[in-house]
Formats: sequence, C-alpha cells, structure tokens
Amino acid sequence: MREVNVKKVLTLAAIALVVYLLLNDPQGAAGGVQNVLGWLRDAAQSVITFVQRLFV
Repeated sequence: MREVNVKKVLTLAAIALVVYLLLNDPQGAAGGVQNVLGWLRDAAQSVITFVQRLFV
C-alpha cells in the first residue's frame, strides 16, 4: 500500500480552498489580500524603525 504524503494533501487542500474563495467571493478575497499586505507593510516598517533606532 502506498503511503499518503500528509504535507502534499494539506498543500492541495489549501490551494483548493483559495481557489474556492476566489471563485465564490472575489471581492472578499481581494480584501483579505489587502489586509495581509497591510500587515506585511506594517511589520516591515516596524523592523525598519527598530534598525534605525539602533544606529541613532
């Protein structure tokens, strides 16, 4: 019997979920992407501020 690769199954399930959400609620998916990008931008700005204050 062939062993099921759990990581591969979870990856495929995550991709299927993303595709499902994009097809059923594209505006909601776009809002989610904007939120994630905003969090990443804020995190990057916090790191930049931290590093700047180390050397000032």
